[in-house]
Amino acid sequence: MSIKKLVLPFLAVACFSCGNDPLPKPKAMLRLEYDTPKYSKIDVRLPFTFEKNELADKISTIKLDGVNNISGVNINYPNMKGTIYLTYKTVNDTNLTSLLRDAQALTQKHTMKADAIESVLYENLKHNVFGMFYEVGGNAASQSQFYVTDSINHFLTGSLYFYAKPNYDSILPAAAYLKNDIKHIMETVEWKE
Repeated sequence: MSIKKLVLPFLAVACFSCGNDPLPKPKAMLRLEYDTPKYSKIDVRLPFTFEKNELADKISTIKLDGVNNISGVNINYPNMKGTIYLTYKTVNDTNLTSLLRDAQALTQKHTMKADAIESVLYENLKHNVFGMFYEVGGNAASQSQFYVTDSINHFLTGSLYFYAKPNYDSILPAAAYLKNDIKHIMETVEWKE
């Protein structure tokens, strides 16, 4: 038997035996799903109340500065490795402008790493709550921040931080979920008179 007779059928089988050309697999996206939020009213030992997601740990109130009457509340989300930090300050006759300037400056510090900063005005005339919500896009340290005030007695700021390097693509699902929690906190703040 000649070599040509053996090679020809082998080449025919080799050419037609493979079906489709191999294709590279598309890049996978991490699928993170979180429980539907359930909120309950929280009454901290501060002059305001708000509703907190039950997914978060118990609230810890921290006194930051007794002289200037500054207090803080940390809302920890251990499953998402994130914390919402709330800071309460008393408004007096002279400090409202500086409190507003400081709250806006805190957000602007993220412009070096941020791709965009969106601001949304917030008003609740019924509860006398006015403020601003900021969504920071990109690899910034904080993806969401806000401040609310009644312009007379109370001033509350809030910001979201994660315990990880701010890689926007990785933390996007958790950041989106907690952004809604921050908005809910803003919308449910009620001042104690």
